[in-house]
Amino acid sequence: MPRFSVIVPAYRVQAYLHECLDSVLNQSFKDYEIIVVDDCSPDGCGPIADEYSGRDHRVTALHLPRNAGLGPARNAGVSRATGDYLLFLDGDDTLEPESLQAIADRLDATGGPDVLVYDYARTYWSGERVRNAYPAPLAECGPATFRLADRPELLKVLMVVWNKAYRREFVRAQGFTFPPGYYEDTPWTYPVLMAAGSIAVLDRICVSYRQRRRGNILSTTSERHFDVFDQYDRVFAFIDARPELAVWRPAMFRRMLDHFSTLFTSHGRLPRGSRAAFFRRAREHCHRYRAPGAPVPLRARLRHGLFRLGAHRTYRTLWAAQRLHGRLRRGSAAVRRVVRGAVLQAHYRVQLRLPVRSQDAVFAAYWHRGYACSPAAIEAKARELVPGLRTAWICRPADAHTVPTATRRLTPGTFGYWTALARSKYLVNNVNFDRRLVKRRGQILLQTHHGTPLKTMGTDLLDRPAAARDTDFEQLLRNTDKWDFSLSANRHSTLVWERTYPSAYTTLEYGSPRNDVYHRTSASQVARLRESLSIPAGSTALLYAPTHRDYRRAQHPALDLERLLRVLGPQFVILTRSHYLYGPAPAGSRTAHPRIIDVTGHPSVETLALASDALLTDYSSLMFDYVNLDRPVVIHLDDSQAYEAARGTYFDLPSFPPGTVAHSQDELFDTFSTDHWRGARAAELRAAFRARFCPYDDGYAAERVVRRVFLGETAGLPLPVPVKQRRPASRGVPAQGTAREFLSN
Repeated sequence: MPRFSVIVPAYRVQAYLHECLDSVLNQSFKDYEIIVVDDCSPDGCGPIADEYSGRDHRVTALHLPRNAGLGPARNAGVSRATGDYLLFLDGDDTLEPESLQAIADRLDATGGPDVLVYDYARTYWSGERVRNAYPAPLAECGPATFRLADRPELLKVLMVVWNKAYRREFVRAQGFTFPPGYYEDTPWTYPVLMAAGSIAVLDRICVSYRQRRRGNILSTTSERHFDVFDQYDRVFAFIDARPELAVWRPAMFRRMLDHFSTLFTSHGRLPRGSRAAFFRRAREHCHRYRAPGAPVPLRARLRHGLFRLGAHRTYRTLWAAQRLHGRLRRGSAAVRRVVRGAVLQAHYRVQLRLPVRSQDAVFAAYWHRGYACSPAAIEAKARELVPGLRTAWICRPADAHTVPTATRRLTPGTFGYWTALARSKYLVNNVNFDRRLVKRRGQILLQTHHGTPLKTMGTDLLDRPAAARDTDFEQLLRNTDKWDFSLSANRHSTLVWERTYPSAYTTLEYGSPRNDVYHRTSASQVARLRESLSIPAGSTALLYAPTHRDYRRAQHPALDLERLLRVLGPQFVILTRSHYLYGPAPAGSRTAHPRIIDVTGHPSVETLALASDALLTDYSSLMFDYVNLDRPVVIHLDDSQAYEAARGTYFDLPSFPPGTVAHSQDELFDTFSTDHWRGARAAELRAAFRARFCPYDDGYAAERVVRRVFLGETAGLPLPVPVKQRRPASRGVPAQGTAREFLSN
């Protein structure tokens, strides 16, 4: 008997059925059966089901003699199921990787409840993913199992059949079946939750719910949407047959009216001329099943009252007025934005006529994401070395907490922001400032960049449209012409920057200031950093930091981190960090694991590097920084052909890597199954990489920049400390001396 029976009804989904079935068959958890129910589909669903059934014994293909609809098709699958638990998956949806393992683990951890509810995300043709809007009821807190009365807010989660696992014996004992018609989920899910003796939740996205542009049954215009009335008749009949469930009548009454309202106001569902009839039916149900008692928000109270009164024209008038009000509000907001923008630009033009403030410096990084990277290191050193300097940092309000208290915070697009850009003598950024910036005589603009370039940059992207996308190269060169200084970490970077950003600036080949911290942090400070990240004492922390993919709209599929942990062993933890262009992974997209720590939201990647013991990455420029710590680096290049074709690189990374290279997930796991990734050969590769790309990363890069740019010094700048004399931050050993001490030896 398998653990799961996955029931997949299929009708007119031939374009998606392969992906659906593969999403189940590719799960690492293998104890399941798949029952594909071909609902007499006129397309290729039947042959596809037979194809999968013929090549995998776990797949059963059922062919119905006539089209019966989703409900009867699911019933046919249930009748053939033999698994402990029933799972339903529509033929155009998919299971997320590792979902079955997560569901199995949660069922075991909660003692085998009657129902397990898990999360989902809507996915669109554009690649956009949007998590369920009400994830709070799925929080894994409180008792492991409960009844619906203990957590009635579960009713706010989308009432569908496919976001739950059902104990088959519970379904059989209760006699649950799906009715025919549209909205067949309604008289299944509500009764199941009300009758369940034990419910558990899994706070993880397990299903990818495809939002099709056309072809979705519930988005079609049809009088079959009137089936919703019959479905609620069945819900209340179930309650009436069980007196102990009478307490749920008020909640079901409110849910019914909310459902009617949503359907009535949904564009394109009800045929033209049918809304009055729909409203009359809704009024009849209001009188038939009215059960006051459930709390109703004020706005919903008005809608419900109009349904009870049968005030169809009033409802439609108010609905139209609400839509008109929304359009007017959006229009007035747009007008206000235009007017404010014009006022701000007028203010900026006035400020440009006032004197430049010689003691003011403004900094920014990563399109206003917060206090980070080389601009942050330079800002701190400038406050230390330049007498009377007043510094300001441009960032979004959400990132203001990252800025030191001694530094003024500026919000983009404000009067203070434009004043600072117009009148500050020093402008420092690791990307370009606003394209409307007017570079004044007497201003000094320092471009720090943000990492050593491995992937192609600047004008080299002219021949790579997949990576360049909508880049305005003329504007890019106009921005470059505003630079006075371009900071370079090494000779490789100098040659790339001067060719791909051609202009008359001066290159400062001084090293990467953001890497100074690697040579100025003590072992005790590293220990505190690890503690702040909840890294268990005595464990080995692997930082997993992949970069973004230009050829994909969504994030590159992540590694199977749980499987990687099983390979690494119990002494390892993984710090996982998504690229800043993607932001944090959607909450619930991965099962909480005590040894997987999501650090995407951490403001400082340098802190994460210091706290870790090894780096796992791909094409990220972080590798050039991380080798300063002389800790192992493993490179995972599972899409090298696609990446090279879309973006391209300046040198062949596998031929000159900072450590061990793996070209597939299986090869990566094989690499970590031995200690070669942190052995002598890996150390040799790392040393050669560091010698080539880190000649100036000695802890004094920021000082060299500040003395040259802010103090005008050209002689007497700190000389680079030889690589062999550097002592990067370490864990578990006493703090090393400063770079200057080594320079004087």
